[in-house]
Amino acid sequence: MLKDRPSSALITGLVLTGLCTLASFSFDVLNGEPVQFFIALGLALAPVPLLLAAVLALDRMEPEPRSNLVFAFAWGAGVAVLVAGLINSLNLHYIMDTVQLSEASARNIAATFGAPVVEETMKGLVLLGLFKFRRAELDGLTDGIIYASMVGLGFAMSENVSYYLAALNSEEGGVGLAVTVVLRGILSPFAHPLFTSMIGLAVAFAAQRPGAERVFSILVGWSGAMILHGLWNGLVSYGGFTGLVIAYVVLMVVLVVLIVVVFRDRRRIVALIQRYLPPYEPTRLVSKDDITMLSALPQRRRARQWAKMYGGRRGLRAMNDYQLAATELGLLHERAAKRMVDEQTFHEEQRALLECMSVARADFPSSPAGKPPPYNPG
Repeated sequence: MLKDRPSSALITGLVLTGLCTLASFSFDVLNGEPVQFFIALGLALAPVPLLLAAVLALDRMEPEPRSNLVFAFAWGAGVAVLVAGLINSLNLHYIMDTVQLSEASARNIAATFGAPVVEETMKGLVLLGLFKFRRAELDGLTDGIIYASMVGLGFAMSENVSYYLAALNSEEGGVGLAVTVVLRGILSPFAHPLFTSMIGLAVAFAAQRPGAERVFSILVGWSGAMILHGLWNGLVSYGGFTGLVIAYVVLMVVLVVLIVVVFRDRRRIVALIQRYLPPYEPTRLVSKDDITMLSALPQRRRARQWAKMYGGRRGLRAMNDYQLAATELGLLHERAAKRMVDEQTFHEEQRALLECMSVARADFPSSPAGKPPPYNPG
């Protein structure tokens, strides 16, 4: 059975990100009344479950470890927001003192040219960490998008608390808060995930490439994230209503492109399953029915429903493990074909995945007499 047990490094990282989140929220509390803070926090948290569900819906063919996803979200909500907020504040004061501009003008300059560099760098660091220490999890471009979206959602959630609190404390009060919630929480909830997805795509691409290509692709992706972020902030700050419309059109185009990338990547994984799993049919761990089931998300879902109906939670867990291990087996063959793993590592991981598939099949439910199930895995 596949396990995703938290390591000591993960626990330490979560404690660190948690402390940073508390520190960031502490600054927010100091800038307003406790009641106002909790109103802002509630409004920032409200859309998060729906946004997370939308992101995770793209991650169904080969789901990422929950621990990695949690850490990415926590990094964005804690470390990235805290450090970026401090640096952005210093940049703002430096511009005001050096250039002698009004606070409003200085904020627009800082938001357009300074914040994108700082914020995308802080969010991108967790993706570099995955590239360095969890590279095997970056099996395709979808993985980069998923991790980038998680860190972006965490960042946006914590940042929205500050924006909502500032709106409450402004002269407009409730009206200003309503406008801010509509603009940030309803009309552009995926802005930060989309910006950072440029880095996610680059890091995932680099994970599949050797040498100098890696550095170049990451630099291109990093620059793309900063430019997209700066373009958005600049259009919103200086473009008026027309600029706002253009900014949203740009985001929609990027969103559509990323969705296309995800679906193309999904077809790539299906092709790997159909190419590399048939030779395992003599082991009786894979059948033609299994390959058909693994090749389409609706059939995977029906297989899980069958497993749960006839085997309860144990059967469902077994089917989940089988589907993930079989998919990972196809991806392992791809890494081997690209010479990204040596022969010994390939055989060790192959043996572990086949063992997982064997254990999972042993827990598949048997059909009750006289009532054949809709899916027969054997």
